[in-house]
Amino acid sequence: MSSFTNKDGALIVTRLIETIQKNRDYLSEIDGKIGDGDHGINMNKGFTICQEKLKDKDYDMSEGLSVLGETLLEDIGGSMGPLYGLLFDELAEASDGKDEIDANVFEEMISNAVEGIEEISIAKVGDKTLMDTLIPARDAFTSAKQNGADFLSCVDAMQDAAKSGWESTKDLVAKIGRASRLGERSKGVLDAGATSCFLILNTISDTIKELLH
Repeated sequence: MSSFTNKDGALIVTRLIETIQKNRDYLSEIDGKIGDGDHGINMNKGFTICQEKLKDKDYDMSEGLSVLGETLLEDIGGSMGPLYGLLFDELAEASDGKDEIDANVFEEMISNAVEGIEEISIAKVGDKTLMDTLIPARDAFTSAKQNGADFLSCVDAMQDAAKSGWESTKDLVAKIGRASRLGERSKGVLDAGATSCFLILNTISDTIKELLH
């Protein structure tokens, strides 16, 4: 299959909620090494509130992502709320009204998510942030698609790049946020935002592959 329905794509939102809930302690543990230690708690709070909002409702992927984005913007603290709120809002907006989600639609979704965050954040690749995961993932998907790869192969490329980008943050010195105050001492630890971004992109990728089969 080269696409899945927006309706079936609601499964992506369900799986994202499950992933963040399952990794709450892991995310806070990573964040505690060079940050406030509350990243997992805040993310879990937002995703669980979203779960409650969607309970017993009939929704498609775009509607679910929109509720998730709105919830993260309004209901969780820290710097990550606005960033992830915007990310999910952009994913929702780019897919809204599309009955079928194919490689073209998803490319627009992931590209808009990157561009949206770039409008409110100066973070770039190498700064030890979620952008170290997100930008390479977007670039890999786009590059694979331009080279004629099918949707499934584009998702594989995105997933691999997201993992490599996330893992690269361990050897980086933080240049933005609370961790940047530590300078060289921020090296040797994975970035919490890059980690949650990898978990999110990995879950989206796995679920898309499931929907395409």
